[in-house]
Amino acid sequence: MLYWLLVPLARDSIVFNVFRYITFRAAMATVTAIALSFLLGPWMIGRLRVMQYGGETIREDTPARHRAKAGTPSMGGFIILTALLGSTLLWSNLHNRYVWVLIAATASFAMIGFLDDYRKLRTKKGILAKQKLGAQVVAVGALMTWLYLWPPDGFSTGMSVPFFKGWVITLGSLWVPFAVLVIVGSSNAVNLTDGLDGLAIGPIVMAGGAFAIIAYLSGNFRLAEYLRILNVKGTGELTIFCAALVGAALGFLWFNSYPAQVFMGDVGSLALGCAVGTLAVLTKSELLLPLIGGIYVVEAVSVIIQVAYFKATGKRFFRMAPLHHHYEMEGWPEPKIIVRFWIVSFMLALLALTTLKLR
Repeated sequence: MLYWLLVPLARDSIVFNVFRYITFRAAMATVTAIALSFLLGPWMIGRLRVMQYGGETIREDTPARHRAKAGTPSMGGFIILTALLGSTLLWSNLHNRYVWVLIAATASFAMIGFLDDYRKLRTKKGILAKQKLGAQVVAVGALMTWLYLWPPDGFSTGMSVPFFKGWVITLGSLWVPFAVLVIVGSSNAVNLTDGLDGLAIGPIVMAGGAFAIIAYLSGNFRLAEYLRILNVKGTGELTIFCAALVGAALGFLWFNSYPAQVFMGDVGSLALGCAVGTLAVLTKSELLLPLIGGIYVVEAVSVIIQVAYFKATGKRFFRMAPLHHHYEMEGWPEPKIIVRFWIVSFMLALLALTTLKLR
């Protein structure tokens, strides 16, 4: 919005020329998102506490020690979304179609998550897993199909291969189902990770920072050519969304750090996972997503292993799944699990970024 209003003024005053630069607007998007989180967070937490009074926000399939957290309001993802989308709309060039695809995908998954959270509070059971998954596939499938059939200038169905210079896999018509698989998988992996105070939101900060760099580089023709990565015209503007994502995540972490004042709920976890997956798809870095979101992948795989092993043997492979609950059952204090998972997430994000040069 500010881009529309202030950039034209650069013709009359050089002061406004700074608003042309993605780096400046990205920095301001981060600051704005943090500020919005701090300003609106306490009020929204208060409203959520009143709205959810008497409703259970603790999952039954968690260690017994989590009973002490009963009464903590959920649906704090609204804080993240307000800061993220508000900052993005304020600082992005809204002529960019990729920005709108990202906003629409994130908002649609937030709505699905809200419906699930609301049902849990009222009936203690969320919407059916098949319904939730089906809604996700339909929502993101419609967006990706629209992007494929009416592509913006420079759009490609290619996918970069890490470590190999100039290697691009062209998916053609398979791009749509592949994109849906990546985004839905990412969304549900983040949802599974959201089980400890601050555990899921910490890696979002790392992922947002990593994708900010990737989006900026892939959207810049000269830098993309130098690094031999796929140049996608227009994705540089997604740097603003990534920067706002980092700010919104940090702002929410202020309230969600141990002991949490609020949980993000499905409205937050599904939306954030969708945002990360969509960023990977739009920047053509789908094969880097398992590294950047490595913690989420491991958590999701631990659930798959647990279910498959139990069906095959009647025994549990882990003491409890997802993986963070296994370590809880082993006696690790919650803050130690959280911080160690953050450290691993940071290392994986750095490793993913090194692949941009190691080609």
